[in-house]
Amino acid sequence: MSNLSEKELSTLNDCLSEEELLVKKFKMLASHATDANVRSEMEAISMRHQAHFNKLYNHLS
Repeated sequence: MSNLSEKELSTLNDCLSEEELLVKKFKMLASHATDANVRSEMEAISMRHQAHFNKLYNHLS
């Protein structure tokens, strides 16, 4: 693990929490969408936030 300061770790943790929440929100929106195009876009946005989460998480290992 890289030598991150306490503040950097705290910020990283906050960002991970925010990305996790966005993934959940967009998955929920996709599951409630009746229009296939809207559902597809919500799923794509969810996947982008999941990728952001994964990149941030990799900084911890």
